[in-house]
Amino acid sequence: MVNLVLFSGQKSMKSVNVSFRIPYYTHWGQSLLVCGSEPVLGSWNVKKGVLLSPFHQGDELIWCGSVAVPAGFGCEYSFYVVDDDRNVLRSEIGKKRKLWLPDGVQDGEVVELRDLWQTGSDDLPFKSAFKDVIFRRSWSLNSERALGILQNKLDLEDSVLVHFKICCPHIEDETSIYVIGSTMKLGQWKVQDGLKLNYAGDSIWQADCVMQKEDFPIKYKYSKYGKAGNFSLETGPNRELFVDFSTSRPRYILLSDGMMREMPWRGAGVAIPMFSVRSEADLGVGEFLDLKLLVDWAVESGFHLVQLLPINDTSVNGMWWDSYPYSSLSVFALHPLYLRVQSLSEKIPEEIKLEIQRAKKQLDGKNVDYEATLAAKLSISKKIFALEKDLILNSSFFQKFLSENEDWLKPYAAFCFLRDFFETSDHSQWGRFSCYSRTKLEKLVSKDSLHYETIFFHYYIQFHLHIQLLEAAEYARRKGVVLKGDLPIGVDRNSVDTWVYPNLFRMNTATGAPPDYFDKNGQNWGFPTYNWEEMSKDNYAWWRARLTQMAKYFTAYRIDHILGFFRIWELPEHAMTGLVGKFRPSIPLSQEELEREGIWDFDRLSHPYIRQDFLEEKFGASWTFIASNFMNEYQKHHYEFKEDCNTEKKIASKLKLCAERSLLLESEDKIRRNLFDLLQNIVLIRDPDAAQKFYPRFNLEDTSSFKDLDDHSKNVLKRLYYDYYFHRQESLWRQNALRTLPALLNSSDMLSCGEDLGLIPSCVHPVMQELGLIGLRIQRMPSEPDLEFGIPSQYSYMTVCAPSCHDSSTLRAWWEEDEERRRRFFKTVVGSDQLPPSQCVPEIVNFILRQHVEAPSMWAIFPLQDLIALKEEYTARPAAEEIINDPTNPRHYWRYRAHVTLESLLEDAELKTAIKDLVRGSGRSYPPSGEVQVGQEKTGVMPDKLKVASGQEVFSLPVHLKGITNETLAVS
Repeated sequence: MVNLVLFSGQKSMKSVNVSFRIPYYTHWGQSLLVCGSEPVLGSWNVKKGVLLSPFHQGDELIWCGSVAVPAGFGCEYSFYVVDDDRNVLRSEIGKKRKLWLPDGVQDGEVVELRDLWQTGSDDLPFKSAFKDVIFRRSWSLNSERALGILQNKLDLEDSVLVHFKICCPHIEDETSIYVIGSTMKLGQWKVQDGLKLNYAGDSIWQADCVMQKEDFPIKYKYSKYGKAGNFSLETGPNRELFVDFSTSRPRYILLSDGMMREMPWRGAGVAIPMFSVRSEADLGVGEFLDLKLLVDWAVESGFHLVQLLPINDTSVNGMWWDSYPYSSLSVFALHPLYLRVQSLSEKIPEEIKLEIQRAKKQLDGKNVDYEATLAAKLSISKKIFALEKDLILNSSFFQKFLSENEDWLKPYAAFCFLRDFFETSDHSQWGRFSCYSRTKLEKLVSKDSLHYETIFFHYYIQFHLHIQLLEAAEYARRKGVVLKGDLPIGVDRNSVDTWVYPNLFRMNTATGAPPDYFDKNGQNWGFPTYNWEEMSKDNYAWWRARLTQMAKYFTAYRIDHILGFFRIWELPEHAMTGLVGKFRPSIPLSQEELEREGIWDFDRLSHPYIRQDFLEEKFGASWTFIASNFMNEYQKHHYEFKEDCNTEKKIASKLKLCAERSLLLESEDKIRRNLFDLLQNIVLIRDPDAAQKFYPRFNLEDTSSFKDLDDHSKNVLKRLYYDYYFHRQESLWRQNALRTLPALLNSSDMLSCGEDLGLIPSCVHPVMQELGLIGLRIQRMPSEPDLEFGIPSQYSYMTVCAPSCHDSSTLRAWWEEDEERRRRFFKTVVGSDQLPPSQCVPEIVNFILRQHVEAPSMWAIFPLQDLIALKEEYTARPAAEEIINDPTNPRHYWRYRAHVTLESLLEDAELKTAIKDLVRGSGRSYPPSGEVQVGQEKTGVMPDKLKVASGQEVFSLPVHLKGITNETLAVS
């Protein structure tokens, strides 16, 4: 063991030797070091930390090192993986470790710290979703004594004080933690004779035990022991404590044994957009206060979680386009759409109450009428505001809200005023207000301003939205339900955030996704991409502020398109589709690199390749009209686009003019698609900022430009394509994510989940695992390339599993979309060669939901539409009308509204029982109040055949799922 005495000039001074020891496997060229809060450990400067040295103990690689410290020493510390230059490659996740030297340690004695590397999953119990909601009872226990080791007398020369410490975040009432093991001091494996641990707070249990030399090596495990005599032992192999007394004679061994190893906690939840909720009290749309009813229904159905889509203000365009919840006007402001106007005041005049009732009747339609609902709520709110504005303005509650939120609230209110004044959110059209400045802002929002009442109205709305959402959020916490929010990957380019912080965005670009399950042509979301370099200068303060704001209401959140924190699909601003983009950051192909491979004709490869026969094939007899209006013939039978139509936006604009003049012989949409195809017929994309750098066009082999190349060029470009998309970026993308994501994760204690669907780089899942991020698994979008349908029983624990999501069709709609696919699913997953029913009947729904609740995933979260499909009476509405989003349509109207009220669902005991049986039978924790324990005998189990009606035929559906489960599936 290396002994590093770091007190220069103090060789004669007596001190305590603190020895660090941790098992960890590294790659070649990597080392471990310990760094901490005191100078002897580098004062958090990793360059000055203490390097550890490796040695093998059996199959383990152990890293160790020691420092000399004075008696009474205390500090915080952490372990880091570094390269040869001490650059941090990886660091522990979670809280810093704390060290206090035991009382009574004598000069010259050795205190050995035996730690385990802390991963992101070790930190999960400390997230608010578990600490404040799921395991709140455990966290409310009273500490039995202060954290730290009490003085112990070590009389014998060979005696060693062992300090046992374990984290156990979930413990039932009147249950204790014991450590039992092979030595007499640990009860020789008898729990009643073992060493009882004391609770030290923060889910930590600890105890001291004096051991003798002959007690070692010690094998042991931790155990829960209940008052009634029931106990549960840790899972996995025995823990071992070995001391080589020939090389080391520690007097104190402080064990940090990480988490207690037990069956991992698993829960279930419901997902529904806020706007889709329907209640008897709402006005045309779901409202924040409706969440209390939704929480009640979740609890009575055995759920621990309610998941929403983004709830920020999206009022950019002043029309139904603003129904898109992922294009926020402000990442801080809440959407006025979700305000309950009846709760704005206790004294609403009778005429306004009548107006509310009329509006309710008019807006209580099948779908959300976004524009009419928002207009009605704002109109009614202004009338109530006029009556109580002075009362609110002078209230201490409002003044506190304003002072705590003014950094975002003042710019937001000013933006809303200027948007309405100039009749556009495009702040480049605002004259002297185009460029944001703090001075202009303060003048605009001053109480002396002529417009202050308008500004104050926006404060007023946000104040009440905050109060109403906070009331619902605190209700969910008390009921043991996690409220899960959504963090959009982008912001609208005409938003408060791009106005106030233009340096944080690349305004000449757009964000999207390459072709995937959702759209073979890729997606263009229109958001500007982020200027990560600029964001890093203040340690991502804008992101940290967003998460801090979210944490006021939510205890968990979904990171939309988490791949964007590794790399984003960047498109030029003039693009309309998402096909011809490039990843940012990424390592492009250099001209020199291509030339070495024999690729020379860069103009041919990077410009649209358009031959006359292509035009004839696409446009038939009207090809000459297209050629003369949109093309130049630069050589015989070869064409290029004219300057006024050489981008997608220019083509769309010119086509619109032609349509207005009735010049088009075919539909505008068809001609646009064909022209876009020609424009996208390239092999390489030239970097607009560096002419000698290129990016391979996605799916370049599908282009006729590629097919017309010689075999050598094809082979070279195919090889470089696969290298660019699947190999050369991995290290860069991993480093990028490890720079950006920790800033988000460390800015709140919310539980973090990442939406990791699409084209997944191989670095993504290891980084998510390292950071403790929970992934998403949708059965019809498997991450395994050789599977058509995912296998829920093979999902990892650190996942959320679901049969569908807001970006896909519901179970019922998906089932009806494709008859051949339905047959393949029935044969592959259900294991039946019979003809499947044409509709997703409740028995099929039950079957699929049961696959998911029985999966190992930490969470099984179901769209409300899929849950109510368990009962036939709720399936009268056409399945296609229950789809929330169509990702292929950038102008989709987000307006789905549940056709059943929350009050009705609460009264439906049959549906709640069906869902409870699924949750309870799966072993997922049920219910939130903890009355039923995991492992309790399952209820509602039916015979091993499902009877499914298909037209007039009734047939038996075998329930054994191929590769899924060996258990009988219950049918409610």
